[in-house]
Order: sequence, then C-alpha cells, then structure tokens
Amino acid sequence: MPWSNQGGNDGGWQGGGGNRGPWGQGPGGQQPPNLEDIIKKGQERLKDVIPGGGGGKLGIIILLLVLLVAWLVSGFYKVETTEQGVVLRFGKWTNTTQPGLNYHLPYPIETVLTPEVTKVNSIEVGFRPTRGDNTTPVEAESLMLTGDENIVDIGFTVHWRIKDAGLYLFNIEQPEVTIKAVAESAMREVIGRTNLTAAITEGRLMVETEVRERLQEVLDGYGAGVHIMQVQLKNAEPPAPVIAAFRDVQAAEADKERAQNEALAYANDVIPRARGQAERIRQEAEGYKQQVIAEAQGEAARFLSIYEEYAKAPYVTRQRMYLETLEDVFAGTNKIIIDGGANGNDNVVPYLPLNELMKGSASK
Repeated sequence: MPWSNQGGNDGGWQGGGGNRGPWGQGPGGQQPPNLEDIIKKGQERLKDVIPGGGGGKLGIIILLLVLLVAWLVSGFYKVETTEQGVVLRFGKWTNTTQPGLNYHLPYPIETVLTPEVTKVNSIEVGFRPTRGDNTTPVEAESLMLTGDENIVDIGFTVHWRIKDAGLYLFNIEQPEVTIKAVAESAMREVIGRTNLTAAITEGRLMVETEVRERLQEVLDGYGAGVHIMQVQLKNAEPPAPVIAAFRDVQAAEADKERAQNEALAYANDVIPRARGQAERIRQEAEGYKQQVIAEAQGEAARFLSIYEEYAKAPYVTRQRMYLETLEDVFAGTNKIIIDGGANGNDNVVPYLPLNELMKGSASK
C-alpha cells in the first residue's frame, strides 16, 4: 500500500494528519524507515553497550520492544480545527474523528485522511465566469421552461461545504459533478411550477430557498456528506431574442399599474367626500323631519288646548283670539290711536297728515 493516500476536497489523497505522513513525519508521502536498516543499526549500538561486544537474544528482544513502542506511538495523529479525520482500516472507511488529538491503529492496519471541511466551495450553473464581471451563458443549462409555458434564461451559483468527510470521500465518486447535476435538476423542478413574472421579479428569493431545500434533500438521500449553504441567482431573464419584446410588455404592465393606482387614488378621494355629503344630507333631512313633526305635534296640542277653552267659554275665547290676532297683525306697523268720544268724530280734524307727522317725530 502507498504511503501517500488520496484526500481533500478534490477527491485526492493525502497522508494522515493533513500534510503529515502516517508516521507523523514531514510532508505527506514520505517513505517510512526500512525495518532491516533499523534492526542492523540497533544491533550495532547494542554491541557497543552490552559487554562482550554481542547483543545476543536480549539485545534483539530490547530492540523489538523499542520498535513495537515506536510503532504503537505512531498511531497518534492530530486533526486541525478546519478538518475531519477519516480512519481507514485496510483501505475501508471505519470512523470519522473530530478536531483534536486522536489515535488509530498504526500503519499498515489503519491510515487517516484529513480533508478540510470548513472551506466554502462554489459551483456555477447556466453560466461561466469570464474576465471581470462578465459571464458567458451556457444555453444547455440556463434555458428552462416556466409554469406558464414560457422560457427563462437562468444562471445561478451553489455555495457548499463538506459536512461529513467520510460520506463525501466514499459515497460519491465525483461530488462536484453530482452537486451540479442535482442543482440543475432542482432548479428546473422549481421553475417548472413558477410563473415567468414571479421567477424574474418578486419570486427570486422564493426560488432560491426552494431550490436549496430540494437540493439538500436529494444530496442527503445520496449520502453525499455535503451542506448546501446558499443558492444565489446570478441572472433570471427572458432569452436574448425576445428580451426587447418582453421589456415592452413590462413597460405596458407598468403603465397599466400606474393608471390603476391613479384611478384608485381618485376613487379614494371622491368616494369618501360623496359619502360624507350623502351622510350630511341624510342628517339634515332627518333633522327637518323631526322639526316638522315636532311643530305639527305642537300645533295640534295648541289647537286642542284652545278648543278645550273654547268649549268652556266660546265668547271669551273668540274675543281673546280676535285680540291676539289683531296684536299679531299690527305688531309691526305704526299706529295712532284716537279716542273718538261719544260721536266718534268730535276731536278729529277732517284731514291731518298723520303719516308725515310720524316721519318727522321719528327723524328727531
């Protein structure tokens, strides 16, 4: 088995402990020391230490014990905070470890992969980034059929990271290709039940949310071991050949909405005033009605009271009514009262300009 194994986000392999080899030494891929060389060097050192110049069986046993301890200690490995440890036993995934100091059975029984799991990766669907802010559309991916049987040109980006390194490395052979294919399928599913106007205007956030949820659901079903962080629409518009006509339609819709708003504002101004005037007229009519009824009831009550008095004393009542009527008639006129005496004409000059005299006295 090679000492440098595949690992990381691109499906490659690296030695246990990030850039360290399975023996915890140097960069990944460094070859372990040869056991025969170690034994020979140990025997030479034992010859110098043990009296008589020979190690014998005891030296060999001590050397084997030292080698055994060194072999067991080599099973310790460290997982960084940005990584997860994937333990392989004879090449088969058995366990996933979290950041910190961990232990596995030494090589060749078990090895460890430590892919980075906090890095955010991006996949573009429907377009390809070019120089600057420009993009190149990919029609085979971007053209989709909407729920109202229109065609929309959509480009979007999927942001994701590794959630479970073991599932990511061993359940899917080409994770990025799988994520892209599932993302395109999820977007077509959501756009297929969304109207064109909503997809390119106020419904963009809803589309992004539904696609992210659907994409995460499918990938979890595959056991992909990835977390979809965000689906971001880059563009959503009609195809280029019809975009001019579509903009004309949008302008007409905007004019229609503006006219409707103006009509609604006018109605909101006129209708309340008309209702207020109608209510005022109704209240005035109600007041006039109450006034007429009250006056009629008062006149009727007055007539009945006079009639009762008239029934008791007809002459007196007639006289009083006559005098009251004269009082009402002459209340607003100039009057001169002359006592005519016994004959009625003894002290009256045949012609006297009484009106002119009254005017003169009024001017003084």
